[in-house]
Amino acid sequence: MSKPLAELNACSRDTFVAALANIFEHSPWIAERAAAKRPFAGIGDLFAAMREAVDQAPADLRMALIKAHPDLADKTQRAAGLTVESSAEQNSVGLDRLSDAEYEAFERVNTAYRSKFGFPYIVCVRRHTKDSILRDFARRLPNDLATETQTSVDEICRIAALRLDQSVTSTDRLAVSGRLTTHVLDTNSGRPAAGVALELVELAELGVSRVVTSATTNRDGRTDAPLIGGRPVPVGKYELTFSIGDYFAARGVPLADPPFLDRITLRFAVSEPEGHLHVPLLVTPWSYATYRGS
Repeated sequence: MSKPLAELNACSRDTFVAALANIFEHSPWIAERAAAKRPFAGIGDLFAAMREAVDQAPADLRMALIKAHPDLADKTQRAAGLTVESSAEQNSVGLDRLSDAEYEAFERVNTAYRSKFGFPYIVCVRRHTKDSILRDFARRLPNDLATETQTSVDEICRIAALRLDQSVTSTDRLAVSGRLTTHVLDTNSGRPAAGVALELVELAELGVSRVVTSATTNRDGRTDAPLIGGRPVPVGKYELTFSIGDYFAARGVPLADPPFLDRITLRFAVSEPEGHLHVPLLVTPWSYATYRGS
């Protein structure tokens, strides 16, 4: 349950530490150090104090923070019990539902990474898809120890920022969320296309692609809520499919039999998890266009 920042500013030190003990995985010492700097004017100041505690910690304590994190998609650790936060984060990207090929790929890169660096590979999984995590593994494996140690700390702080933003209510928010939106314009009639059924799918190279959301456009040709919002938009590849044939047929527009355009699928990629990616569709019964909006 999210706690108001004013309450955290006023409570006892022990209560403060207990509430924020696992913002950084199994590392309550960070909340302990931040507690001494109360009161905080906003969640941004609170997070800055926690980040400062990490940055000023001695090297051995920073390494202990890194080693407190679990391997990704590790069945043994799952059986032993992950923290609630880690379990939810890994489940959100589907690491609890891997295909055999995906599991073997994660097992292989986890082993290679630990063998080289001596600590677990850490990434803020809420910012990624399974495919992009595997690509990130490959990009980071050639790094030297110093570079990868700092990268791991940076990723831990991304994880902590998301956890803190979900755990504390404040007048300000941390910049941890992005948006994916769409807008359908019927250029045949010169108006927004209302009532278009659409489906967003996250693509997977080694496993099963998954449906992220299904929706229908409103009178403005938009969806009532972002296709993805209130969280990072995971880095990865997607397909957005629009049921255009049904839309024009319902409006009595003369169509070929079968219609020239029935279901239009746009395949695109996300690379900025905290950004706003807008994927519109401009359509007639015989043509369509799109572009990268924001």
